[in-house]
Amino acid sequence: MMTRRHACTAIALTATAFGQKSDRPTVRLQSTRASAAFDLLGGSLVSFQFTERANDVNPLSWDSNGTANPALPRPRGHFLCMDRWGQPSEAEKRNGMPFHGEASSISWKSLPTEGGSGTSSQGIGRMEASLPIGQLRIERVAELSGAVLRVRERITNIGKLGRIYNAVQHPTIAPPFLDDATVVDANCGAGFAQSAPDSRLEAGFTPFRTLHDNPNPNVVSFVIDSPTGWVTALSPTQNLAIGYVWETRDYPWLNIWRDVRNGKPSARGLEFGTTGLHQPFPEMVRRGGRMLDRPLFVYIDAGETQERAYSAFLARTPAGAKGIASVSLASGRNEPEIRFIS
Repeated sequence: MMTRRHACTAIALTATAFGQKSDRPTVRLQSTRASAAFDLLGGSLVSFQFTERANDVNPLSWDSNGTANPALPRPRGHFLCMDRWGQPSEAEKRNGMPFHGEASSISWKSLPTEGGSGTSSQGIGRMEASLPIGQLRIERVAELSGAVLRVRERITNIGKLGRIYNAVQHPTIAPPFLDDATVVDANCGAGFAQSAPDSRLEAGFTPFRTLHDNPNPNVVSFVIDSPTGWVTALSPTQNLAIGYVWETRDYPWLNIWRDVRNGKPSARGLEFGTTGLHQPFPEMVRRGGRMLDRPLFVYIDAGETQERAYSAFLARTPAGAKGIASVSLASGRNEPEIRFIS
């Protein structure tokens, strides 16, 4: 919780997720089994990996490299799309609004944690950012215990007027964790391709579990019918899985992005959020603000604060596992309950 006290090993330092020297300020969390690192230039979770073996890999190694200056904020690993998912309107673009909003394009600030600092089996970090155009403030608390990372975000409208907005978590897996054998599973329902939003995907999620040399359709969106949503990526090559669990009332949509470079998988976005339409707000309003009986955006009044949470986890996978059939993560537990597909 936001006021819970912990002894912590949250460190603000200059480092990359891979231990190489860098000018990028980072908040790093450490537990007895795993580590996590947040890049304060964009607020991305750039590393989440086991630390028990020398060859443990980071599934979130993706980097947009979308700027000529590598020292500037940019989307990496698991980044937050806010105050929108996708492109701004032409008028908003002229006023400086970036693709996927400002959250991953500005600097974040590390905040002191309650309980001091020191070595512990638990680590907690606090950080915040304010969106100058969107007029939203984000306060994030991340707690690492065992191989489970719990994240809670508070969104406050610091503007003088109410407004609509979206928040989409954008975890992005990449090689070496991602290859032709990596399998993505989720407990999603009906869906559509962003290239044809008025047509339903008759085969459901099944065609999108794996990625080889054809990424099309490269963005697909699904609703979650259960009270709790989950998505996982399992690498048979690494005998490793990463997954996310969240309350559907916080994030009713799951969006999958797939990218191929030189005939091989280069990125997969496991994006859960408040919207499933990759369009500017005018198009969402034109559609009545709903698709598949789910909202396409959130309204936040002036001065209002809203809170959402999710958990990420790592798991060793048994030999021969072909996917994941179900996931549950009880409150306070440091290990998810996973049913593997053999």
